[in-house]
Order: sequence, then structure tokens, then C-alpha cells
Amino acid sequence: MPAAERPASAPTISRRRRAARGAIWASRTIFGAAAIGAMQFVHAPDAPHNPFAQFVRPHAWASADAFGTSREVKLRFSLPGQEIEFPLAVAEDPTGLQYQWAAVADGEAVTEPVPLAGATIVAPPRAGFYQLVLLHQSRAQDSTVITRERVSEPTLAVMVPFAEKAAGVLNGYHIGTYLAERLGGHDEPEGFLQVSQGDVRLSVSKHFHLGDFITHDGQAEVWPKYVALNPRLLDKLELVVAEVAKMRGVSPESMAALDVHSGFRTPAHNAQVERAARDSRHQYGDAADIVIDADGDGRITRSDSRIVASAVDSVEEMHPDLVGGLGIYTSDRYRTPYVHIDARGHRSRWRG
Repeated sequence: MPAAERPASAPTISRRRRAARGAIWASRTIFGAAAIGAMQFVHAPDAPHNPFAQFVRPHAWASADAFGTSREVKLRFSLPGQEIEFPLAVAEDPTGLQYQWAAVADGEAVTEPVPLAGATIVAPPRAGFYQLVLLHQSRAQDSTVITRERVSEPTLAVMVPFAEKAAGVLNGYHIGTYLAERLGGHDEPEGFLQVSQGDVRLSVSKHFHLGDFITHDGQAEVWPKYVALNPRLLDKLELVVAEVAKMRGVSPESMAALDVHSGFRTPAHNAQVERAARDSRHQYGDAADIVIDADGDGRITRSDSRIVASAVDSVEEMHPDLVGGLGIYTSDRYRTPYVHIDARGHRSRWRG
């Protein structure tokens, strides 16, 4: 069983500071009718962008800013009914555009159309995974034609608020108690992703799926499950993968033997993990123990861990906002060498 990281030597980030940072990540900029000065007007691509209805050229799509620093993160996070920002590039004047949300699972609309105006849009009122749908009105002879375009990526992940957990349980799923609930002065997740069996293969970034981060505990038959996941971790992992590929002189698409040994851990499960830190970052969704065949020899060895560690150092040097913990686990206690990576907000290094 993988061990957790060494306890942090510096105080944890306060919930207010973390929430402010999360709000920045929840979405960076939406370009709406009231924000024409910042609007990205571009030429529409020749091919449609995963249309919801039949049309030839798209009117709007997610801009590069929607996918994080790595440009590979495929989720944006929100609480129910929260005002968020959603970066869009448009090929026309956005005046008259409307938006609504559709469930990823079946494509059914879950909200009524609302004018796209101002710098923010509003998330759906219930937890789940959604895609933005844009409605465009045009005139055809004597009638009005409404074209619906689904922005397939990024997916909006609406979380269940942390406060809905009661007595350590959320909707029948045992999570446990965080230190912040007992002692105060510690961090806690803003909310949890609600994961059904059909959500496990949902792409959260280019190389990772939602199922990679589910707690490996004794609740295999309990659904839905709940996961704390920080988009900063996803961004950092994708940047590390890209850096490893760069060091090998290959494309990130060719990277193989990429595995998450441990992603989110509920506090209840973390307490059962041998040598786990009491306040492990795994509990907050910003840590993962990963394995990468970094040298491409088809085996997982200590050499791979050293290469990944070097890539983590390079990423943190280039992106100080993603600084965090790095633990290298290569001793004989572990069947497979692996590396712990987190985005806790301050630098920490150790060996296991």
C-alpha cells in the first residue's frame, strides 16, 4: 500500500486564501456582451466544434485560457448556482447569444436559456458534470432560427459543498472527519465531486480520468462516490508529463505506463494508510502518487523516479504558483517505485 507524504513543515494555507486561489481557477475570463472590450473576436474554424445541432461553422468555443497553464485541463470547478467565468472565443458580436447547461451523461438541458451578458455566467443548481450550450438566433426568410452549439470542453464540474457532509458521511459514502472540523486552523476542501459509475472514465485532463483519483478503500460497492480534486494538481501533473516527454525528446501523446497509485484519500481511509501523514495532502485533492515509465524502457525503476523528480523541479521553477511537495519512494518497502506530487503552495522534499 502506498505511503503518504511527510507532514508539511509550514502551516497549511487558510481556507480563505485557498478559496481565493480556487476562485481564480474556477474560470478565468468569460467574454460576454458587456465585456466587448475584452472579447476575443477570431475567424471561425472551418470545421464545427462538436455541434449540438446542424450547422456549418461555430459561433463560439472555449478559448485556450479555459484549459489551465498546461492547456490540458478539461474540468472547471464550481459550487451549485455560483457565478463563474468561462473563457470563450467568438466569431461574431455576442449580443443576442444565450446559454444553458446540458448534462454530460445524456446531453439533456438542465437549465433554461439565459442571455449571455456581462462578465459571468451561473452554474447549474445541482452537483454534476455539465457542458455549456450556446444558443444563437438568426433570421431565415420570415422566421427565426435558433442554433444550439455545445462546447464539449472544458466540462463544468459542480461540486457538493463541504458543509453537506454530516457526521463524516455524505449521501451514504463514508468520508470521515478533517482536522479543521476538530481543531480548526487547518485546510478543508471547498466541496466534493459526485462520481457515479458512469463518470469514472470522464477525462479530467489529457492523460487522466476521474476514476484515477477515487479513494481505494472498502467502499467499492458504494455509489455515488465523492472526490476532492484540485485543478492545480491536474495542471501540474500535465506539465510534469510534458516535461518528461521533452526530456526524452518525444511527444506527450506517446507517453505510456502512466498510472495514479493514490489520488484522493478520505480522512477515514488516510488514517488506515501505513506511515500516512496525519494531515496528508491527499485528503484535500491536491496530491497524487504516480508512476511514469519516464525513460521509455517498458519497466518502472528508480531511474524513472529520478527523471520524474527532475521534471517536477523544472515545472516548479517555471511555474512558482504550482510549487508543492515531492516525495520519492524507491526503497525496498515498495513493490513499485513511485513519486508523490502535490500543489500544497510551498516547497517540501523527502524520500520514502
